[in-house]
Amino acid sequence: MNREEARKKAVELVEKMTVEERASQLRYDSPAIERLGIPAYNWWNEALHGVARAGQATVFPQAIAMAATFDDELIKEVGEAVSVEARAKYNAVSAEGDRDIYKGLTLWSPNVNIFRDPRWGRGHETFGEDPYLTSRMGVSYVKGLQGDGEYLRTAACAKHFAVHSGPEAIRHEFNAKVTGKDMRETYLPAFEECVKEAKVEAVMGAYNRTNGEPCCAHTELMENILRKEWGFEGHYVSDCWAIRDFHEHHMVTKTMEESAALALKKGCDVNCGNTYLYLMQAYKDGYITQEDITLSAVRLFTTRFMLGLFDPNEYDSIPYEKVECSKHLELSEKVAEKSMVLLKNDDFLPLDKKGIKTLGVIGPNANSRMALIGNYHGTASRYTTILEGIQDEAKEDFRVLFSEGAHLYKDRVEHLALENDRLAEAKVVAKHSDVVVLVLGLDETLEGEEGDTGNRYASGDKTSLDFPDSQTALAKAVIETGKPVVLAVMTGSAMDISFAAKADNVKSIIQTWYPGAEGGRAFANILFGKKSPSGKLPVTLYNSLEELPEFTDYSMKGRTYRYIEKAAQYPFGFGLTYGRISVKNAEFDINSLKEAVKDTELIDSKKFKLKVNIINEGSCPIEEVIQIYIKDIDSKWAVRNHSLCAFKRVELKAGEEKEVELLVRGKAFTEINDDGERIFEGKNYILYAGVSQPDERSVSLCGVKPVSIKVQL
Repeated sequence: MNREEARKKAVELVEKMTVEERASQLRYDSPAIERLGIPAYNWWNEALHGVARAGQATVFPQAIAMAATFDDELIKEVGEAVSVEARAKYNAVSAEGDRDIYKGLTLWSPNVNIFRDPRWGRGHETFGEDPYLTSRMGVSYVKGLQGDGEYLRTAACAKHFAVHSGPEAIRHEFNAKVTGKDMRETYLPAFEECVKEAKVEAVMGAYNRTNGEPCCAHTELMENILRKEWGFEGHYVSDCWAIRDFHEHHMVTKTMEESAALALKKGCDVNCGNTYLYLMQAYKDGYITQEDITLSAVRLFTTRFMLGLFDPNEYDSIPYEKVECSKHLELSEKVAEKSMVLLKNDDFLPLDKKGIKTLGVIGPNANSRMALIGNYHGTASRYTTILEGIQDEAKEDFRVLFSEGAHLYKDRVEHLALENDRLAEAKVVAKHSDVVVLVLGLDETLEGEEGDTGNRYASGDKTSLDFPDSQTALAKAVIETGKPVVLAVMTGSAMDISFAAKADNVKSIIQTWYPGAEGGRAFANILFGKKSPSGKLPVTLYNSLEELPEFTDYSMKGRTYRYIEKAAQYPFGFGLTYGRISVKNAEFDINSLKEAVKDTELIDSKKFKLKVNIINEGSCPIEEVIQIYIKDIDSKWAVRNHSLCAFKRVELKAGEEKEVELLVRGKAFTEINDDGERIFEGKNYILYAGVSQPDERSVSLCGVKPVSIKVQL
């Protein structure tokens, strides 16, 4: 059902309601209106990487892992699978009369905030640090969730609008100050693409203020940019209990009634929280009008009609058997395989089973289910940990020994008192093994949302890039045995792994992220060469926090690969394969660009062809990600380094050469000035085509020099 038809029906239905009934529908837990045949509806459902918090579901790799695939087509498939499961669960439970929280079809995902600082605990919910990558992943996930049928399969929600990425501890009173340039260049592009290209049905506001105004009642963001400039026609939802922050923490209002009125008049249609229980009192006090309430009610019922909640539709027949079906489990494993990033490999991987009698698996995350799932997750019927994946692969071919080695988190005092027995066992296992797989990292109890999981740090943010002391001691003990080590890092963010990169006997390092319920199987497939690793870092791994600005500083200066001032420990876009790659040449359609720039009003909407020849000179089939970066030589408004402007996955057999065509958008040739205006003033650019960034550090690590193309206009 198109929006115009849905809105017409919504207007007709809302007109039959009293003012009080209309106001009641603006709560996230909207009650039934029995006299009109309207069932209760709960707007709050989560689907960050699978249907969350409502029982059995396919648990896909965490969002940051999906970003590491650099495969937007694959992420659309994930969105489709998640929405099918959401429909299947909705069909089944609503038939039982259950319309409670986490059972609806309005999915509050994806999180398209920019992971600007590795300390942010919720960063692993995002698609990384780059606006272009985040945009492409966000658009694909939204399209997958919403589908292309007559009705919306589910309604996606882009969050948290806008300029939101910690600190978690002070998010309820924090004011993020940002320039017009950083706003338009970094923090808004993914939201704009989700709204204008993917037609996302909902947008969620953030907890914090941005440049003085709370994000759930923001004149510039909500009224001027979202509605007027971008033409957003869907509904706006508050983050949970964010409107209460107006009077309790931001101090922009004094009462619940004033807070409710301010949010509603600025265009917040759904209140996740309890502040809209005071809407009728605000109405009686004259803070809001009947028209204000009606406008939001119509928007919300437009969404409900577009979902087909009042009509028989094509999704009613989706059976419950689609939940965690074999097809979706295979997809989850596939995503996990493509997400894992090989950071170091001293010609050691893949392992040959014939050369192994005993393999030791050591570490607190080796047999941890928590380390598979990240946060905002569903419940899998079966989890395969890294230990279990290796055991399943070993069968009778070799022996697998295991030691937890250390608690996930112990500080130095506790470590000295309690960890010696675990260290001794770990060293014994290592000494009796031909190869050691050391599995370190975090989980959602150490990096996550403020107050959400009872994390070790109440804020959920990290305080350093170091592993917990207990794990540092474990790594040192295992490395000192001299046995060859494969390090698996199970985290959702950047950590300092320099100790492993420098150790001669740490032969390989694999960043696994939080790889989902099938993660252990995917890891084993890579470890033993059934699949070649092909993930790329969607974030920069820094050497230390000292090189970064203050956490509360939202300026992009010195942050992310586009503005970093020192060489990264491991750069954005980096990731090895089991092949030997060469990029032979690249050709760009400069003539079409020259023709297009005669009318700069249209350059944003145009795309230009770039062809790249890539060869797998290795002896095994692989997948690789071709990455295109652009550098504006002339403009003073250009980013400090360069920007990703296109990428594409390609499969290559051993010895195979392919010509791959990519499209570079005209917008890549424009810049944002300090006033937030997009301008086109450059005359000289360089396009880099390769499998990494063109910086010296990236090239030295991967050994593949990108082909550069000079573009003169």
